[in-house]
Formats: sequence, structure tokens, C-alpha cells
Amino acid sequence: MLRVNGVSTYYGNIQALKNISMEVAEGEIITLIGANGAGKTTTLMSISGLVPPRQGEIIFKGKPIQGMSPEKIVFLGISQVPEGRRIFPYLTVAENLDMGTFLRKDKDNIRKDLSYIWDLFPILSKRRLQAGGTLSGGEQQMLAISRALMARPKLLLLDEPSLGLAPLIVRQIFEIIKKINAENNTTIFLVEQNANLALKVAHRGYVMENGAITMSDSAPNLLSNEAVKKAYLGL
Repeated sequence: MLRVNGVSTYYGNIQALKNISMEVAEGEIITLIGANGAGKTTTLMSISGLVPPRQGEIIFKGKPIQGMSPEKIVFLGISQVPEGRRIFPYLTVAENLDMGTFLRKDKDNIRKDLSYIWDLFPILSKRRLQAGGTLSGGEQQMLAISRALMARPKLLLLDEPSLGLAPLIVRQIFEIIKKINAENNTTIFLVEQNANLALKVAHRGYVMENGAITMSDSAPNLLSNEAVKKAYLGL
């Protein structure tokens, strides 16, 4: 579904990504793990068009998308849930979800998708008229994921969904990630500092250090890799 070929991305003269290559097959969950500042978020932002790469190509469903505008990339079927959630705090839950449908015209399917969201996150249904900024951190993360799902993505990019959340809520969020993948066949690209949890839900994983991909393997193999255990799993 997605192929990243030799991508290098810069912030001014500072190179954040160094000739990275990776691929994501349809229907799988892949995770990208690494330390703070390794380039994980920049990878997602390069894919979604927010920080276009200077070199290399990004192919989505056979079509080059590097250099496309972010809204065109969303229209093609890629949605990103940003780090820190970034919901609209003064809009209600329902209005935040409406923002996810901005590029859609299929009103009947929008209603069906909204019903699915209420089933997926019953707490959001109870809070539908509440301002997003008044929700708890976990509820805001649920809302951010739901807003992205309302765009009906083929590929969902998740950036640090566990950030700042209590362990119980984190486990709930990761169960939902697995459910979204299994029920909708939504392909998921997960960036996550909690490498242990990420590798337990993913099919495959990549390790990033200083803007470069240093390792890739199946998630179970990475979980048992001694270097990964020492560097990222605290074992």
C-alpha cells in the first residue's frame, strides 16, 4: 500500500531523515520505534505532506504523493492522528468529528461512520455536546483517533497515542487500535515510544536512530532482539 524510497527530509539546513526506505502492506499494523528526536514524527509528517521530503519518493497505492498538498493526501486515503492530539478545544465532540468529514460528500456513509464511532467509543457519545477541551486526556485521544477515522482512511498514521496517558487508558487505546485494524481492515502506521506495547500489537516494526532506519523485522523478532530489549524495552 505504501512505499517510502530513499526519503531525506530537512528542516532548513538540518537533515531530519537520512535516505530512509520502508513499506507498509495493506491490512497490517507496522510500528516505528526509536528515541526522542530520532525522526519518527518527521517520517509521518513527510508521508502526510506536512513536511515534504527534499529527496526520494513516497508511493501510495501506486501513485507518487511526495509534493502533494496535505488535503489531497487526505483525500487519497491517508489520515494522521498528531502527537499531542490537537483536537479543536472550543468545538464540541460532534463538531470535532464533523471536521474529519470535511472532504467527504457521502452523507449516508458519514452517518454510518458516526454510528460506528459511538459504538467504538461510547464515552464520546455521552460527551457529544461537550467542548473537546473539557475532555480528559484519554477521551481527547479517543476523539483525535475518531476524527481521523471520520475521513475513512485506508492508511491511519498514529503519532504517540500513549503520550501522557494513564496505563489503564493506554491499554484501552491499544485494544481499540487492534480492533480498528481487524474490523475495518484499516492499515495502521504506528509511531510509539512505548516500544513494548507497540511491538505487541504490530505485525512488523522498524527501528530508527538519528534519522536513519537501522533495523526492520517482524514484531515478535524485534521483541526478542537483545539490542532492542536493551535500548527500548528496559530489559
